[in-house]
Amino acid sequence: MEVEEQAKRKSRKISSSSSSALINNLDDGCLMHIFSFLSPIPDRYNTALVCHRWCYLACHPRLWLRVDRSVDFSKPGVFPNIEEAVSAARPGDTILIAAGGSHLASNIQIKKPLCLIGGGELPDETTIFCLRGSDSALEFLSTCKLANLSVKAELGCCLLHRSGRLIIDGCILKCESNPLDYLSCPIVSTAGSGIFPSNLKSDGDSVSVSHTRIEGGAKAVLTSGGLELQRVRVIYARTCLYFWFDVDCK
Repeated sequence: MEVEEQAKRKSRKISSSSSSALINNLDDGCLMHIFSFLSPIPDRYNTALVCHRWCYLACHPRLWLRVDRSVDFSKPGVFPNIEEAVSAARPGDTILIAAGGSHLASNIQIKKPLCLIGGGELPDETTIFCLRGSDSALEFLSTCKLANLSVKAELGCCLLHRSGRLIIDGCILKCESNPLDYLSCPIVSTAGSGIFPSNLKSDGDSVSVSHTRIEGGAKAVLTSGGLELQRVRVIYARTCLYFWFDVDCK
């Protein structure tokens, strides 16, 4: 009996290693195409844990969604604007926003975990612009990350945080000069205020800001829920200020 069990286990190991060897014989392009059909969380994330090669391919920028008006929209994963890219994205996706020009955004609600990244070398090369009459450029109801982006608002706020954990890294948030500046704030958080039904709330609501320029408006952050500004650090550069701070539970 024990001999048979050992033989079966050995057979399974051989079969498993053979399958692994066969799939690793595929070239990078073929493997990446297979990975593109996986949901970013948890399948593609788990795929990246297999080995260094699979990690490189599963996290390759070709698997990201792109917002780029200069390329053919018939290509898979390429969209003319941020709203369409957010709508098509799956939880855990990364959206790369092309540098150059301004990308208009008005009250775009993000209800799934996403990462939005600017495609330029510097954040001011990729600008999201919110026109007057909108509450915000982007409205977050889930855990998300913004990196290497410039977000500007004519009147209102750049980013509206409703729930989830929002990470802002290496960005520029700017409210344009206006006689009604007292109505503008680069970041507004209403998390914990009970405005939204419980199914849209999440534990651990917070905003984390690092190495980010914040300009204009009545104040950098306005909170009207259960969070407050904490752990503020500022670095004075030659032409601007860089902020690090958290908006977390009181």
